[in-house]
Amino acid sequence: MTTRVLVVDDDERIRAMLTSTLTFAGFTVESVSSAAEAFTRIPEGRFDVVLLDVMMPGTDGFEAVQLIRRHDGNLPVIFLSARDSVDDRVRGLRLGADDYITKPFSSAEVIARIEARTRRSDRPATLRCADLELDADRHFVRRGGQDLELSPTEFRLLRLLLENKGRVLSKRQIIDRIWQYDFGGDTNIVERFISNLRRKIDDDRPAIIRTVRGFGYSIDDPE
Repeated sequence: MTTRVLVVDDDERIRAMLTSTLTFAGFTVESVSSAAEAFTRIPEGRFDVVLLDVMMPGTDGFEAVQLIRRHDGNLPVIFLSARDSVDDRVRGLRLGADDYITKPFSSAEVIARIEARTRRSDRPATLRCADLELDADRHFVRRGGQDLELSPTEFRLLRLLLENKGRVLSKRQIIDRIWQYDFGGDTNIVERFISNLRRKIDDDRPAIIRTVRGFGYSIDDPE
């Protein structure tokens, strides 16, 4: 099936350029000029990925991604923005975006980022480790039958670890897969999110998230 893309940008020239380029590349594309219009289309489940501008009148991209996440925790959302500061990128990703592309951008980069995100959408929906279960389609995590509440980034990090069960992932590998841009060497963000996951998943239970000193992190059945 053709990848279905929704472009959300108030700049008519950018919408036209992306629609033309992505259609030529083999995608099915729809475009809208506001978050309000996007919200009328997204609940229908018609799209595989959303390209979302940050600086829009009315509901901006930062607000929009939070509303999208309340409806669908798995729909890939890629920000397109002229705001290229580290703070803006960190904020966008923490609010639930899967990727962040700064303007001006190349068409080839946008296509590559879309392909990377949609490839990951084909991963198994249900992942398990010991008594932990993650369901990507229904967007829930349970351990020992108890539902756990995770942020969008925590959910993606846990999913990455489960997809690589038993394998040690370095901080850099995790950053490249979860955030996909240079943090300027600040790999402490990985430690913070791992700590959050441990508090929610391993608290008062046999530990399944492990630190391999000098290498990185893994998840595996308790010893």
